[in-house]
Amino acid sequence: MAPQGKVYRGSVKDFQGFDANQDAEALYNAMKGFGSDKEAILDLITSRSNKQRVEICQAYKSLYGKDLIADLKYELTGKFERLIVSLMRPPAYGDAKEIKDAISGVGTDEKCLIEILASRTNQEIHDLVAAYKDAYGRDLEADIVGDTSGHFKKMLVVLLQGAREEDDVVSEDLVEQDAKDLLEAGELKWGTDEAQFIFILGRRSRQHLRLVFDEYLKIAGKPIERSIRGELSGDFEKLMLAVVKCIRSKAEYFAERLYKAMKGLGTRDNTLIRIMVSRSEIDMLDIREVFRTKYEKSLYNMIKEDTSGEYKKALLKLCGGDDDAAGEFFPEAAQVAYRMWELSAVKVELRGTVQPAGDFNDDGDAQVLRKAMKGLGTDEGAIIEVVTKRSNAQRQQIIKAYKAHYGRDLLADLKSELSGSLAKLILGLMLTPAQYDAKQLRKAVEGAGTDESVLIEIMATRNNQEIRAINDAYQEAYHKSLEDDLSSDTSGHFKRILVSLALGNRDEGPENLTQAHEDAKKLADVSSNDSSDSLETRFLSILCTRSYPHLRRVFQEFIKMTNHDVEHAIKKRMSGDVRDAFVAIVRSVKNKPAFFADKLYKSMKGAGTDERTLTRIMISRSEIDLFNIRGEFIDLFDKSLHHMIEKDTSGDYRKALLALCGGED
Repeated sequence: MAPQGKVYRGSVKDFQGFDANQDAEALYNAMKGFGSDKEAILDLITSRSNKQRVEICQAYKSLYGKDLIADLKYELTGKFERLIVSLMRPPAYGDAKEIKDAISGVGTDEKCLIEILASRTNQEIHDLVAAYKDAYGRDLEADIVGDTSGHFKKMLVVLLQGAREEDDVVSEDLVEQDAKDLLEAGELKWGTDEAQFIFILGRRSRQHLRLVFDEYLKIAGKPIERSIRGELSGDFEKLMLAVVKCIRSKAEYFAERLYKAMKGLGTRDNTLIRIMVSRSEIDMLDIREVFRTKYEKSLYNMIKEDTSGEYKKALLKLCGGDDDAAGEFFPEAAQVAYRMWELSAVKVELRGTVQPAGDFNDDGDAQVLRKAMKGLGTDEGAIIEVVTKRSNAQRQQIIKAYKAHYGRDLLADLKSELSGSLAKLILGLMLTPAQYDAKQLRKAVEGAGTDESVLIEIMATRNNQEIRAINDAYQEAYHKSLEDDLSSDTSGHFKRILVSLALGNRDEGPENLTQAHEDAKKLADVSSNDSSDSLETRFLSILCTRSYPHLRRVFQEFIKMTNHDVEHAIKKRMSGDVRDAFVAIVRSVKNKPAFFADKLYKSMKGAGTDERTLTRIMISRSEIDLFNIRGEFIDLFDKSLHHMIEKDTSGDYRKALLALCGGED
C-alpha cells in the first residue's frame, strides 16, 4: 500500500483474509430488522482499507440489489453517519463531495477549499478534478472561479492545475533567486507583488521550496510565514500560509488543524471527520507523532475527551493507537524538532518595543509626573504616557530630576497615588532591570512556599551579565546573597541547577562540534549506573554551563543520534521542578522569544489572568526582545499579543500594557 521504497504510515491497512461477499452479508445483517448493530458496522468498516470498502459496496449491490451507502445513510444518524459514509467513498470522490459542499448554497467554506487544495499531490488533484466531473457533471475550476475572487481565486486555480514541479534536483542559484524575488515582492516593495508569491509558491517543487524558505529566513531575518502575515490578507493570506505549512510538513499542518478542531468549546466535526478519513491511509501515524510532540497530549486522548458514543469509537479506530501510552518519539516528530532547531539557529536581530525618547527632557518629565499626582485625584493617563514611552535609563534620570526638583521620592509618590495592577506595572518599570528581577526572585522565595516557576523563568533565561547584575542588586537590597537564599529555599538537583545558573559563569564561546558530539552522547546515555554521574548531574553540567551556540549544536547532534528531541527526552526521564528547569533552559536556548510568547499566552488563556506573569514579562522584555516575542506569538497562536491583551485586561492597566506592546500585528 505504500509507494515503492517508502514505509507505510497510515493507521488503516488492508484486512487480512478479506472477503467482500462475507463483509457485505455482515453489513446487511447489521442493518436488517428493527434498529441496527452500530458496533458491528463501525468495527467492520474502520478495519477495512478504502479499496476493500469499494469492493464491499459492489458485492452488496450484487447480492442484494441495493446501494450500501444509501442503506447506511438511512440506518445511521448524525456525525456517526457522516463519518461512516465518508469512509465508503474513494478518496477523490470524498474530496469532490467536500468541495461541492463547501461551494454550494449561501457562503463558501474557504477553510475546506484551502485544506484540500493546499495539501494534495498533483495526482490527487487530477483524480479530484475527474471525480468532480464524474459525480456532478460540472467543471471544478469553473465552479471555484464562480464562487471565489481576487488573488485567492488565482492561487486556487494554479493549485487546481496539479502542475507543481516534482523534480528533486534543486538549483542553488534558483533557490537564492526565488528567495530574493519573494523578499522584493513583499518586504522590500511598496505594496505587494502577489503574482510573484502565486508563481513561486504555486509551481515550485516541495524540495526546492523548503530550501527557498531556509534562504529567505537568512536574508530576511524572519520566517516566510511572518512576511506572508504582514504582506497578504484575508483568505489569500490563509491559503498561502497553508501552502507553506504543507510544504514544510503535511503531518504538522494536519496535526494543527485537528488540534484546532477540538480545542476550546465545541468541536468542528466536519474538519475532524474530513482529516481522520482522508489521512487514515496516508500519514496518520506521522500526524499522531507530531500532535503528541507539539501539544503534549496524544491525538487519541484528545478525541476521547472531545467526542462520544459510536462516533468516538470509530474515530479512535481510525486514529489507531494512543501515543501517551506508548511514550515513543518517531522520525516525523524528530524532523519537526530538527526544523525548529534549524530555525532557532539562524541569527535574528532582537528588538524591544520601548526605545529611548528622542526629545527627552528629564526635568520636563518630572514636572509632568508631579502635576499628574498633585492635588485631588491622579492623572493616570499622563503617568502612563511618560513612563511607558521612556527607556529604563531615561526613567532613572527622571527619578533623579524629580528628587532634585521637588526633594521627593518619585517611587514613593507613585506608590501612594496608584493601586492594583497598574501600580505594580508602573513601579516595576521604574526599577532597573536588575533591581526588578532581584525583587521578583525575593518574592518567589520569601514567606510560606516557593514560587518555583518564577525562579525558573528568570534564572533560565538571563545571560551572564544580567545574572551578575541581579546578584549585586539582590545583595544591595536584601543584604544577603541570592545564592544563599536559593540554597536555603530549595533542595536536591533543583537547588544545584539554580545555584549553578546563579553563578553567571556560562561559557560564551562558539560551538565546538567535537565537544557537542560528546555532550550529546552524555545526554543520550541512559545506561550509566554511576551515582556520581546521575542523569540530572550530566544534564546540569552541560545545560547550565555551555554557551547557547554550542548547546544548539548539541541539540542537533542529539536528534541525529537518538531520533529524539532533547526536550522530549527530559520530559520522559525526569519530573517536577528539575524537569521544568531543564525544559525552560532548552526552550530558551532554542528560541527565547518563543519561550516568552508561550508563557504570555498561558498567562491569559482560559478563565482569569495571571497578571503577575503578564506584568513581569512585559516589563522585563520590553527593551530586549518584545518585538520578536510579538512575532512568535502570532506565529504560534494565530492571534496577536496586542489583541489578547486588549481582550483579557481592562482600564489603565490595559492601556499601559498596550503601550509597552508597541503595536498591533
